Amino acid sequence: MANEIGHEIADALGELLKRGFRATVYEALTENLGEGIDEVTYPVLSGLARTGPRSAADLAADVGLDRSGVSRRASRLEQAGLVRREQDPADGRAVLLTLTEQGTHTVAVMRQRLAAQIEASLRSWPKEEARSFARNLRRFIDDGPFVES
Repeated sequence: MANEIGHEIADALGELLKRGFRATVYEALTENLGEGIDEVTYPVLSGLARTGPRSAADLAADVGLDRSGVSRRASRLEQAGLVRREQDPADGRAVLLTLTEQGTHTVAVMRQRLAAQIEASLRSWPKEEARSFARNLRRFIDDGPFVES
């Protein structure tokens, strides 16, 4: 039985993490938000919102891209006014990517859209089940096998 639950959760996570599934979600979250923001640039914008200013190399590890992929996407976001490059105060040779005010606003819109999608999908669940799911998902993330050390 122990492996059965593990396999069931692993299978569900595999479905959730499929690239095609993520692209569909990102596309819905970025729809009509303007030039530069789409399912391709979403991970960089969202990653910066989670981590704060980062170098392209550091952000790459967080969002599952290589440094050049982050740099290309950041350039599109910079042209759209959502990201800017600035000197790293701790290392004058390094450049950090950071959200602009417009970028911060765009992320807030995307997060609101995501929250609305999630709540809509849970609308048919009893409220306590939905709350329990949220608590247990947070617990799994905080205490589960993927905790960063």
